[in-house]
Amino acid sequence: MRKMKKRILGKTGIKVSPLGLGCWAIGGIISRTEGTEASYGIVDDKESIKAINHAIDLGINFFDTADLYGAGHSEEILGKALKEYRDDVVIATKFGNTFDTDRKKITGTNITPNYIRKACESSLRRLKTDYIDLYWLHCWSVSKEDLTSIRNTLDELSSEGLIKSYGWSTDLSDLSEYFVKNSQCVAIQHELNVLHDMNEIIDLCEKNNLASVNRTVLAMGLLTGKFSLNSKLPDNDVRGINAPDWLKYFKDGKPDPEWLGKLDKIKDVLMSDGRSIVQGALSWNWARSNKTIPIPGFKTVKQVEENIQAMEFGPLNSSQMKEIDEILGERNFVYSMDD
Repeated sequence: MRKMKKRILGKTGIKVSPLGLGCWAIGGIISRTEGTEASYGIVDDKESIKAINHAIDLGINFFDTADLYGAGHSEEILGKALKEYRDDVVIATKFGNTFDTDRKKITGTNITPNYIRKACESSLRRLKTDYIDLYWLHCWSVSKEDLTSIRNTLDELSSEGLIKSYGWSTDLSDLSEYFVKNSQCVAIQHELNVLHDMNEIIDLCEKNNLASVNRTVLAMGLLTGKFSLNSKLPDNDVRGINAPDWLKYFKDGKPDPEWLGKLDKIKDVLMSDGRSIVQGALSWNWARSNKTIPIPGFKTVKQVEENIQAMEFGPLNSSQMKEIDEILGERNFVYSMDD
């Protein structure tokens, strides 16, 4: 086994651990206006802080959250856990969604200059820091006119030292390209996992020296290997009975059979060289491009440990990547194995 080298956070030159931690799940309960859940249920804040501190001990220095997660609660937990490590870690958070802190409900979106500044100041307060390393736009689709206004506001926040860099969390490659070419964007956060590749955004990141920060790397938990056709998610889980349409890996509170079938076909390859399915999935992301930085979610110390141990294996090799392509029969890309 070997330790992976750090990866570069796009044009910033900042070195980060090859694996970051996504902090949606530790935010706890939040729901949409219509009442459907937008969280992974109840969390244990002490366990969350313990997991974050343990991750730092094991070499993780990149943490990704959003003001929306738990209506600010994820940022508050991260602020408590990282306060004494601030100079040694890289913090990314997001803006663009509005929410009611008391009722724990999403209320809409707001990308006006005044709101962006207000959201940034609120995040700084919750995170107990005076700067944000990477500030993400957290709205899926935005007009080119609005992107220009957002860019100008982010450039102002950057010149004032409140943020060090910015990017966009979206899977829309055409608008991403426009934003990249007309701003100081350093990274795109997008879905990427062994079951769902995103070639156009990977190409965009590679051609423009951007970080490809990968969410949904474990397919909302499907790639943990713990679910079967008979598994049932609780109602207070975003994957439960009222899961939104975009959450394709789970339907009616159960894992989708089609996606489970795809996993079953490739799990032996993912588990090669002694990896767990989780570790194999993360190793696939690293092999996909040397720009990728997966950010799996977590709720426990045990989950963090399993994720981090994937770094000891490093990326899948070219033959393993090609075998997965052949099994799924969906793509044929050239992979970068440099770590």
